[in-house]
This record gives sequence, C-alpha cells and structure tokens, in this order.
Amino acid sequence: MADQRRILVVEDDETIALAVRNRLAAEGFDVRVASDGEAALVAYGRAEPDLVILDRLLPGLDGLEVCRRMQAARPVPVLMLTALGEETDVLVGLGVGADDYLAKPFSMRELVARIHALLRRVERAAQLAVEDTVVRVGEVEIDTAARRVFVRGTEAQLTRTEFDLLRRLAERPGQVFERERLLSDVWGFSEAAATRTVDSHVRALRRKLGPDVVRTVHGVGYALVRR
Repeated sequence: MADQRRILVVEDDETIALAVRNRLAAEGFDVRVASDGEAALVAYGRAEPDLVILDRLLPGLDGLEVCRRMQAARPVPVLMLTALGEETDVLVGLGVGADDYLAKPFSMRELVARIHALLRRVERAAQLAVEDTVVRVGEVEIDTAARRVFVRGTEAQLTRTEFDLLRRLAERPGQVFERERLLSDVWGFSEAAATRTVDSHVRALRRKLGPDVVRTVHGVGYALVRR
C-alpha cells in the first residue's frame, strides 16, 4: 500500500519485539525491528519511519541517546517503552523528544490505541500549521503556525505532545480542564488509568516554562495561569 504507515520498533527483548511486530503488522503497518541503539539509528536513516516505538533500556546506546539523535536528524513521533517507575526517568525521556510513554508490562490494545492517537495528532498538527496565530498568556507566547513557544522572549523547546497540551490549555486560559478531558482532547483516547500521562507532561511543561505557568486543581485537573 502506498500510504501504509511505517513503524520502527526498537526493543532488545526478542519476545516483546516479535509480539509487537506481529500485532502491528496485523493492524496494517509496515514494521521494521532493531534490537539495539546502533542498529536503531541505521534502520531509522534507511526506513524513515512515521513513528518509532523505543525501549528506554537498550544495550550500547540507551533509548534516551537514540531518541536524542533521531530527533536531531529528523523529528519523528516517539512512543517510549519503559520498565522504570521513577518519575524522573519518564521526565528525562520526554525531555529528549519522546512524545509519549508506556510502562511495561502493557497490553497490545493500549499500545495500538496510543499509536493511532499519536499518528492522528501528527496529522492534525499538520492541518493546524496553516493557521497563522500567535497566542499570548502571561509571559508565554505560542506561535501555533510555527509550533514555537517563547517565555519572556526565550524559546522553549517543547515536544510535539507538550506543545499540543499547552495549546489546548491556552484556548481557555484560567479554565480548569479535567485530566480525562485533556487525555481525550490531546492524546485522542480516554483511559482513566492513563491520566498519569497527563500529569507527567504537565510536570515536563513546568520544567521548561516555569513552575507557576500551569496551576493544579487537586482532584480535578489543570489550568493555564492567566496574568
């Protein structure tokens, strides 16, 4: 198929790699597999995938360095797989350019849902890029056409997902968005158990934009601070 989406799976566990490849192939994707960091970079250059599923822990180059080099060469949506439960590890992954993460063990149904949602976001971002709009909220300036964000005149390097989350919050400054609503609007799915994904991305935004840019309403959700 000419429009078949290509996915690169980078996973050193052969059992997991095979299961993911078979499931994604059954979903209609063109799937390539690499088992270590160096092989992943070679496959990335040759295959030019539409999306990368990347294990956090790899032999040789780890997933963080692989993600960093991929994004430097050609930005691509990255779904990072991690067996690490520490929040700092998740934030570091988001900081080097991963768009989303999924903790092991995971269900294939959830993996496929995340992939489809991420690809839809890429398509939607391309459509919205034709809009020439600059939004200013307090000290934050959002250029929606160029997908660039500035804080007090200094550019903040946001991932695709961080930008989409910020833009959604900026549509209604001061309004509180429930976690479930943000998960549906930004990620494109609504799994109650996945709301920690929203929390992690909000923390990443605060690290890049400042701790007081996004306000937490405990038990409800988040709001962009309007000053």
